[in-house]
Amino acid sequence: MTNLISTTARGLYPISVTPFLDNGAIDFASMDRLVDFFLEIGVPGITLLGLMGEATKLSKEESIDLVRRVVRRLDGRAQVITGVSQAGFNEFTSFTEAMMGEGASGIMVAPASSLKSEDQVLAFFEAISARIGEHVPIALQDYPQSTGVYISADTLGRIIERVPNIQILKHEEGSALRKITKMRAQEERGGRRRVSILVGNSGLHLPQELARGADGANTGVAFPEILVEICDRFFAGHAEGAEDLYDIFLPLIRHEWQVGVGLAIRKEIFRRRGLIASAATRAPGPSLDRDDHAELSRLLARLDRRLVEAGESSVIRSYRVSAAN
Repeated sequence: MTNLISTTARGLYPISVTPFLDNGAIDFASMDRLVDFFLEIGVPGITLLGLMGEATKLSKEESIDLVRRVVRRLDGRAQVITGVSQAGFNEFTSFTEAMMGEGASGIMVAPASSLKSEDQVLAFFEAISARIGEHVPIALQDYPQSTGVYISADTLGRIIERVPNIQILKHEEGSALRKITKMRAQEERGGRRRVSILVGNSGLHLPQELARGADGANTGVAFPEILVEICDRFFAGHAEGAEDLYDIFLPLIRHEWQVGVGLAIRKEIFRRRGLIASAATRAPGPSLDRDDHAELSRLLARLDRRLVEAGESSVIRSYRVSAAN
């Protein structure tokens, strides 16, 4: 296997939506456009089959077809991380083997919601590693708001030391900036090996998380090129300029982040940008009403105006003209 994720992962790894036609079928032509767009803005990798990708609504065959299509389209120019959420270990192993067989660069795994103690979480990841082999790289998704499983920094350190598959910690615990600080302190003390930390939650605290030691973001927003630019500026030593740009973008990030309807908002923005043909989600899924559309148009117009006023309009590198239509 080549082009695998590693502890050096850095920058923005966007979580992609799965485009659907109005009849519910996967829209592979729109997926191709999205892949080309992600390459255009310079991301090091893409995540498929996450929550934003409506993974639970896809069959195994559809998931394989989607990953195969994207891997071939990328042709080694960026990595592909695939979410794996099958509950049973047999299904988990089979699905992982299928994803890696299609050329995935690694898998994203969250602890099972049935786990009740931190020792059980450690045993869960050790069992996964034994099943799939230590050669399959893992991005460990720490997202307790969704899973109900809270993992302390100390336990995460134990997991990282005992499960060599783990290359990336996807830090997604809300309001837990101190956890990033504790994780980096463990490494500085020589307590364990260093892993990449990529953050989620739409990058809602990205400037602060970068300052705490995060390496980038693994999240889905409708203007991912802005997060690319924020990371680039920060790592080039221009933290203030990165945060200035972030301040302009924050109202839209906050709007997209709404529970329930957020996916429909992001898909509609992608549709307005000409990246996908339809904003449809697969049933049962959210959709926007007339008021939602009017609200979104106003926010997009404000974003466009503020970028122009700040001299930052070039950050939107393509598909800008249709964004507020």
